[in-house]
Amino acid sequence: MEFRQLWPNPGTVEIERLLYGLAPSERATTDRPHTAVNFIATVDGHATYSGRSGALGDEGDKAMFHGLREQFDAVLAGTGTLRTERYGRILAKPERRQRRVEHGLTAEPLACIFTRSGELPDDIPLFDEPEARVVIFTSRPRRREAWRAQVEEVEIDGGSFTVGDALRQLRAEYGIRSVLCEGGPSLFGAMLQQQVVDELFLTVAPWLAGGGEGPSVTMGAQLPELASARLLWLLERANSLFLRYGLG
Repeated sequence: MEFRQLWPNPGTVEIERLLYGLAPSERATTDRPHTAVNFIATVDGHATYSGRSGALGDEGDKAMFHGLREQFDAVLAGTGTLRTERYGRILAKPERRQRRVEHGLTAEPLACIFTRSGELPDDIPLFDEPEARVVIFTSRPRRREAWRAQVEEVEIDGGSFTVGDALRQLRAEYGIRSVLCEGGPSLFGAMLQQQVVDELFLTVAPWLAGGGEGPSVTMGAQLPELASARLLWLLERANSLFLRYGLG
C-alpha cells in the first residue's frame, strides 16, 4: 500500500517496505527491549469513539497497525484494551508470519499482558488460539485449563512491580529485543512516567469526536515536566496523518 511521505523526504513510499526498514530489535539495550507505542486519535484528541478505537481507522491505519506488528518481537497490551478490542491472534495472515520467518524473526510476536489486578478477559479469541504464545504478568495466576493458547503466567507483586520491570524481565528471561505497546492510555501513561518508551507511532484520523468521555492517548498522573518528542517521519494517506516520534 502506498503512502505519501511529507517529511523528511517528500515522495511516495510503500508502507511494508518502509516498516521493514525499522529493525527495532537491532536497537535493544542489554537492560530492556526497544519499546514503541502505537495509537490512533481524532483531530480533536480522542483515542476512542463510542468506547472503541476501531471506529477511527481506515485501510491505511490497518496497514500501519498490522505492519508494525510484523516488526516487533512482542506486542504488549493492558486488560482494558484486550477486552474492548477483542484481541485475537497477533498475526492472523499466514503471509505475514512467513515474511517474519524470512527476516529471521519468530513466526509471530509474543503476546504480553500486564495486569496488577489479576483480572483478565477470559473470553477473548486470543486465549482460544492454539498457536498463540502468551506471557501474562499478573498478581493472581490462575492456570486456566480452558485456555488453548500457549500461556505462561508470571506472578508479580501488584503493589511494587511495574511495567518497566516487566520489560526488563522480557529482555533478560525471554530474549525479547523489541516490544510494541498498543495501549491502553493508562498503560502508556505509566510507561511515560517510568521513561521506558523509545518511540511513538501516532495516527491522526480525519474525524472529530466533539467531546464525550473518550480518553486521550495517555491517562494517569501528569509528568513532572514536559517530555520531548522528535519527529522522525510524517506520512499521509486519505486525509489521515501518520507520525513517528522518537522519545527521550
